[in-house]
Amino acid sequence: MAEQEPTPEQLAAIAAANEEKDSAVNYKPPAQKSLQEIQELDKDDESLRKYKEALLGKAAAVADPSVPNIQVTRMTLVCEAAPNPLVLDLQGDLDGFKKNPFVLKEGVEYRIKINFKVNKEIVSGLKYIQQSFRKGVKVDKSDYMVGSYGPRPNEEYEFLTTMEESPKGLMARGTYVIKSKFTDDDKHDHLSWEWSLTIKKDWKD
Repeated sequence: MAEQEPTPEQLAAIAAANEEKDSAVNYKPPAQKSLQEIQELDKDDESLRKYKEALLGKAAAVADPSVPNIQVTRMTLVCEAAPNPLVLDLQGDLDGFKKNPFVLKEGVEYRIKINFKVNKEIVSGLKYIQQSFRKGVKVDKSDYMVGSYGPRPNEEYEFLTTMEESPKGLMARGTYVIKSKFTDDDKHDHLSWEWSLTIKKDWKD
């Protein structure tokens, strides 16, 4: 039996329902301070100095000016039911991801894991934003607050989204284009990439 494609009207209804979830947050980030400025503050206070050292670590900022402050290294679709690892290397060619979609069985639980490094300065209010499109129509948008991090150039951080369930049902099956962005309070675009996801009745149907 051929799968039934959703009509433009049905896609528009899905998009409208998901649009209601989006709400503007009136949040003003604090003024950005460099790592050196923070380390110089209250430097004569021994207990505060030790606290900041524990929080920020002893690692010196990366000297190479060509290295970006934030490096997003890979994205993993974490799904215990998946027969194979679902990993995107975000340090190579990003253009081929849409041509080789992940296959996800309908109705399974999954999370997205982002691995990244902070090389030079403290970054505040990191966010992961994801928009899903079906036949060019936006059907879903998710914003995840990642948090604030100090420099740790020799070690990766990782962020896990909340548990999600893949769409299910005849109308939900098909290929989705996902636009992902790793940004922050200052709206810096640390990395944007597009990938695709095919929802199927089974892993290999």
